[in-house]
Amino acid sequence: MATIHEVNAEVRSDEGKGASRRLRHAGMVPAIVYGGDQPPKSIQIEHRIVMALAKHEWFFSSVLDLKVDGKSEKVLLRDWQKHPYKLQMMHMDFQRVRAGEKLHTSIPLHFLNQEKSPAGKTSGVVISHNFTEVEVACLPEHLPEYIEVDLSTIDQGDIIHLSELNLPEGVEIPELRHGPEHDLPVVTVHAVKIEVEPTEGEGEEGAAAPAPSASAEASSDEGDDAGEDK
Repeated sequence: MATIHEVNAEVRSDEGKGASRRLRHAGMVPAIVYGGDQPPKSIQIEHRIVMALAKHEWFFSSVLDLKVDGKSEKVLLRDWQKHPYKLQMMHMDFQRVRAGEKLHTSIPLHFLNQEKSPAGKTSGVVISHNFTEVEVACLPEHLPEYIEVDLSTIDQGDIIHLSELNLPEGVEIPELRHGPEHDLPVVTVHAVKIEVEPTEGEGEEGAAAPAPSASAEASSDEGDDAGEDK
């Protein structure tokens, strides 16, 4: 049975920038609910509740039970704005979810057992996570909170593509409908090339010429003496 995540909110009557500013000063977060066969609804949620919920990954990717003045409806958090530098949520947008209607949303990826893999135990090998989330399509009741990616057997040179992800029943990746070229690599493993820097005086232009040998110096001195005798 899917976990129920409940969020309590209230209807708000005042709208506009001034009203939103007053709400934030009062410790509330202005928000809106839209979609479905109902008109948009302006709501407000206590900021302390929002910040507590925002600590959980599921708050941003799961179907939520939004209770507005006692009435519940299924929604997804579609957008949110945070303050540029304060620990403050400024505004949120929720989209209504209808039973029997497919939804499209991004789901986080959880990478497991990387340290146990052959690649994870090999020095000089880098395991790259090219995506941290993936867009899926499914009915609301099939929406997972995350998708696990098991890396326990991954080795140097291996690649895990979108098509190789272990998806729950009823869940698909729309990107794959567009052809093989859209089957992007989620994880890649490659060795790091280590370049050895030349030691001082080796392989550099303008390096000092080797000192002449003693015999060469002697020959030069004899030649000079002969020139002076002439």
